[in-house]
Amino acid sequence: MKLDILVIAVHPDDAELGCSGTILSHIAQGKKVGIVDLTRGELGTRGTPEIRLQEADAAAQVLGLSARENMHFRDGFFRNDEEHQLALIAAIRRYQPEIVIANAVRDRHPDHGRASSLIVDSCFYSGLRQIKTKEKNGEEQAAWRPKLVYHFIQDRYIKPDIVVDITAHYEKKLESIRAYKSQFYNPESDEPASYISSQDFWDFLDARAQEFGHMIGVRYGEGFTVERVIGVQNLFDLV
Repeated sequence: MKLDILVIAVHPDDAELGCSGTILSHIAQGKKVGIVDLTRGELGTRGTPEIRLQEADAAAQVLGLSARENMHFRDGFFRNDEEHQLALIAAIRRYQPEIVIANAVRDRHPDHGRASSLIVDSCFYSGLRQIKTKEKNGEEQAAWRPKLVYHFIQDRYIKPDIVVDITAHYEKKLESIRAYKSQFYNPESDEPASYISSQDFWDFLDARAQEFGHMIGVRYGEGFTVERVIGVQNLFDLV
């Protein structure tokens, strides 16, 4: 299945937190969007890998994704090496996205920056035809390189290079995050408290979306960084 946008994120819920408003906006414009989660988030304080997979499926339904899969890399212990690159290259070639959205280039959680590097390198190598990968049915895959890789911004503030207006989709974004019932604020939960399970973290998400929205004169926004200069033919495309 060819996608317009493929979001590759290390933990289930990273994509929803970082760019689900942008996902919803582009799906509303007729684009096909999918998510590849690198791990099951098995090192998380709350929930289980099985629960998080179920929650990811529920969030996918909220978002209206065309595809979602999990690479089952080891949470916390995956590496940017040949083994992981080849597995991810196969996924990139399977979906042939025009745009990839990846984890933040650096962040509080060390997995985020390491995943960012893995994703960027894999996107480049995916375009080299001498690197051979196969589909699950054994069919050899064609080389494919996305046109652009964007990085969403996570816990630590990074000045965005571009902000997407998600005002019309903000409530749906929150609904997709709430699909992860085991992870976020729930006063009835008897699981241990975590960094992201407090009401304060929920308030932070709202404040961050308002801050990015304010930058472009709208109510809510999502910020992204990009490692190369973005080129356009028409300045009005940036208005």
